[in-house]
Amino acid sequence: MNEKLEAARRNLNDAETGGIAAEGYTVPDMGEYVLMPGNPRRISLMAAQWDEGTQKEYDLNRGYRAATGEYKGTHIAAMSTGMGGPNLELPLTTMASVGVNTFIRVGTTGAIQPGINIGDIIINDSSVRLDGTSRQYIRDEYPSAASYEVTMALVQACENLGFTYHVGTGCTTASFYAGQSRPSFGGYKRSDCEDDYRDMQAAGILNYDMEGAALFTMARLFGLRAGMCASVIVQRVTGEAREDGGEKRACMVGAEAIRLLTEWDKKKKAAGKKYLSADMMK
Repeated sequence: MNEKLEAARRNLNDAETGGIAAEGYTVPDMGEYVLMPGNPRRISLMAAQWDEGTQKEYDLNRGYRAATGEYKGTHIAAMSTGMGGPNLELPLTTMASVGVNTFIRVGTTGAIQPGINIGDIIINDSSVRLDGTSRQYIRDEYPSAASYEVTMALVQACENLGFTYHVGTGCTTASFYAGQSRPSFGGYKRSDCEDDYRDMQAAGILNYDMEGAALFTMARLFGLRAGMCASVIVQRVTGEAREDGGEKRACMVGAEAIRLLTEWDKKKKAAGKKYLSADMMK
């Protein structure tokens, strides 16, 4: 790590950073590629899939958790974000300040299209910006799009692992209930709740989530790369809801994608290219 990044890592103890590494906590050397689960419990689930004996887990301030290690000999790291765009903003900017340039959101999601099954992997290459956080950064017309390189790595990871996957646009909301056209406490819901849901289905939106748009928008504004994969635990069309191991599969996809990106980035650098081409993926 160069002197500038080392200084940035030390300065994370400052209160202005939001306190991920407040006094008594240390942000580890995360490298350049990071998986970002929402649930801090998922950090241990991820680390258990990495090369035995390389994993280190860290408890950070404000309930955040992190891990570093190796996956098939490739350096890998993960940092939890909590739920929603506002919670994701802090770890994203913190990790960017210490040299991370590639972020992969790994989580769970609810599908709203037929033909997507419980346990399938959804790879969002873009997202409808109903999150709120991204609006604080840039006007609504700015697109929320994933890095094509990260998206291709996630697709290839699913192919390598033999997992069923779907690629397309998601809808990121600022609300778990009303924002996703579900009744809230006491059955409360807006009068146009069902209209919103049907409009998203008609537009071909694959799923609802709460982080994708904020991640994609901020990463693109900052000149970073981001992507997202999530396991389906709710199928809104059929009414099914369960976790059948898809969470573990999503974590495996994220790790395999980082391995691929690390390999592809080396080929890009050797070729003196700025952008990844199909030839480099072979």
